[in-house]
Amino acid sequence: MAYHLLYSLTFLVLVVGTILYLTRTHWIPRLPGRSHLYSHLPGSFADDIEAGLSSSTFDLAGNVEGGDARAGLDDEAKAQILAIMKKRRMRFDDARKVYMEQRFSANGIAADGRPKDPKFVSFS
Repeated sequence: MAYHLLYSLTFLVLVVGTILYLTRTHWIPRLPGRSHLYSHLPGSFADDIEAGLSSSTFDLAGNVEGGDARAGLDDEAKAQILAIMKKRRMRFDDARKVYMEQRFSANGIAADGRPKDPKFVSFS
């Protein structure tokens, strides 16, 4: 008797899990508290401007006015910059600076642009 209940419960969980998996495109967007990082990222320069990824020092309006048909800014960089803007409550320029400093640091470059390699010799 106990085995029938266990098998029935296991079968029910598998069926419900499969149904939820197959219909996830319908119910996942309705979940509360979804982060903006998992939503659609802007796909053109006009969308980048609307998302707040432009400023007076990083102006994308010229690209839009010139009819630039490219896809916009790099998706990975956009996602990371938007995350920095949200997490640290920064404006675009400040978040872009933090992002570049993180990229520099990950590649062994100091914040001022010089290599961190102790063997580096510069003749200037």
